[in-house]
This record gives sequence, structure tokens and C-alpha cells, in this order.
Amino acid sequence: MLDLRRLQALVAVARTGSVSAAADELHYGQPTISHHLRRLEAETRTVLLQRVGRGVRLTAEGMALAHRAEEILALSRRAEEELELTAGLRAGRVRLAAFPSAAATLVPPALAALRESAPGVAIELVEAEPPDAIESLRAGRVDLAITFTYDDTEADLLSADTVLTDHLYLVEPAAERARTAGRALRAHRHTAWVAGCERCRAQLVELCAASGYEPEISFATDDYLAVQALVAQGALVSILPGLALAVHQHPGVRVTRLPATRQVQVVTYGAPPRPRTVNAVADAIVVAARDVSLPR
Repeated sequence: MLDLRRLQALVAVARTGSVSAAADELHYGQPTISHHLRRLEAETRTVLLQRVGRGVRLTAEGMALAHRAEEILALSRRAEEELELTAGLRAGRVRLAAFPSAAATLVPPALAALRESAPGVAIELVEAEPPDAIESLRAGRVDLAITFTYDDTEADLLSADTVLTDHLYLVEPAAERARTAGRALRAHRHTAWVAGCERCRAQLVELCAASGYEPEISFATDDYLAVQALVAQGALVSILPGLALAVHQHPGVRVTRLPATRQVQVVTYGAPPRPRTVNAVADAIVVAARDVSLPR
């Protein structure tokens, strides 16, 4: 039977690309990681790694084993959590990752609801955009993540439930006259734009392309408050999701709903069933999403 610590070392090397980085991630010494990898190769009678410069690269066999090892480790963590809950060894701790506007709009009411429905459940919140949140799920650093996606694709072993369809909005200076979404986008062919994160920027570019032009992106920031402040000064426009505007809408901007959305989801990693504490938090987030007031 393969040792879980050795599988954990292999997965860490696959993720980080080096023995030293894997040692840092797992808080082991490099000799310990090297020992686990040598023993794993001996036990499997397979070459799992090749040296490349100062780092290492997994062989095809190593990559295949690392992929399965992620599943095995996720199931092991799940089994431990379920046993602890059944035995009453802890009241329940859920590590939650959420992107900023979800952390501001969905998490607070979910926390309030949990204090009433599941007072023994404690939440540890980490702010993270979807790519980092998904990576944290895979690595076992969080139990649940609130993410968003602009399509319906799901990665292997990710379980995602959509809690909110979040519309996108054109954000203009308040002095701009009201127009339909299509006319408003076309009117800014020669206006400078403020763009957000890479995924949000891609959606901006696609919407402008559908209106027949490539946007001139002059500013880039992930701070939704900064985006609105820049637009309010009068010479810039942007696109923001409804959750960001639900947190705060600057009095100096006007918003127009666009024919584009993103799906806000609660995501877990690994095969079901989920621990009861994770289900309790996920359910509270679903309820909170129903009550969010988005711009019209």
C-alpha cells in the first residue's frame, strides 16, 4: 500500500516544480522530501521524476500517479473530517475562500445565519480570486470556495453549485445620458477604459468586439472602488459585475445592465458526500445569494 506522505510529496513537487519548493510548502526538510520520493519510486518500481536544470520534472508515469494521488489525498482528508465530526472531536471548522465582492455581500449574511442555525460551525475566511481559490481547494488549504465563471466548464473532481447569476454592467460617468446597452457600448468606441482582473478583462474585450471595436484600456485595477472613482472623474468607462456594485455604487457613476453574465458558484473538491459542516456553510451562502440586491 502506498504511503500517503509519499504521495503528498509527489503532488507537491508536481505543483511547485522543485523539491525545495515542495519542502517549503509541506514544511519538511528537503532530505525528507527526497527520501519520500526515492521510497515511492522503489515501491512502485517506476521512475517518477527526471532532473531538469535545477528543478525536476515528472515523467508521464509520475504525472499519472500525481493525478490519482490528488484524488486519494482528497478522499483521505474527507474521511478524517467525517470521522472527527462523527466522533464529536471538533465542533466544526470550515476554511472558506471567496473573491472580494462575494466576501463583502454573501459571507456576512451567511455568517449571521450560521450563528442561529449552526452555532458550532466556525469559518476561517481567505480572500482569493477564482484561480487561486481553486488551487487552494486542490491543495487542501480550504474546504469550500465561492468562485465565478463566465462559462459552464468544470475541472475534474470539482463539485460546483451555482448560487447566483451575476449580470455585468457598463459603468459610465453620471453625466452620460441614458442609452440602451448596445448603443452605450458603441458610444464608447473612442473612450478610454478601466479594466479589472484578467478574466474580467477578457469579457470586456469580447463585449466591445461584439460592438465592432477593440477597447483602449488605459488603466488596470482589481479594486472596484478605484474603478468607480476613476470613472466618476469623467473621462473613463468600465464594466463591473453586479456584486461589486451591490457592495458600493459611487454617486458619480451611472450603470447600464449588459447582455452578459457570470455564474457565482460554491465549489468543493473531491467526491461526495461533503462534510456536514461544509454543507451547512454552502447552504447559508445559497440563502444569502437569494437576498442580494443587485442593480436593475
